[in-house]
Amino acid sequence: MAKVSKPGKPDKSSSKKSASPLSSASPAASPAAGSSAPSIDIGISPGDRKKIAEGLSRFLADSYTLYLKTHNFHWNVTGPMFNALHVMFETQYTEQWTALDDIAERIRALGFNAPGSYAEFVKLSSIPEEAGLTEAADWREMVRQLVVGNEAVCRTARKVLDQADDVDDAPTEDLLTQRLQTHEKYAWMLRSLLQ
Repeated sequence: MAKVSKPGKPDKSSSKKSASPLSSASPAASPAAGSSAPSIDIGISPGDRKKIAEGLSRFLADSYTLYLKTHNFHWNVTGPMFNALHVMFETQYTEQWTALDDIAERIRALGFNAPGSYAEFVKLSSIPEEAGLTEAADWREMVRQLVVGNEAVCRTARKVLDQADDVDDAPTEDLLTQRLQTHEKYAWMLRSLLQ
């Protein structure tokens, strides 16, 4: 049966480029083989669920790395912008922490294990980890890094959103649309401090 395009959206299947894998790491399927649980039948093929779970794993890794960086900067910010940035960073990392659970639970709902270790996050993330701070970065550099980090999260979200859209995975699309709106706003707010 041919894929029918959503109203107002062009059919992407005919113009799809050969997609490169988002990661060499693949999430483990859950339930495991031999389980007495019924197989997952949510209207998305196992291959498409796996592809989306792999993308969401990269998105979770980017989101977690950004969360850690934002929390780190909350602790270590100094200078004339201390109070404003200390509060702003806390607001952002608190919201980001809550969102991590939603992302991981979506991976689980698709039938795969969510990454949950620093080693996995470092391997999957496109955001460089902040080195241990023996001397804290200037507040401007902290803000710059968080702008770049929020934009990286947006780029990863868009890739997975495109995959979810191709197979009509509305819950993943909804989650990623909400996260995009939040991270685009954070990037704008942070960038405004440097203009």
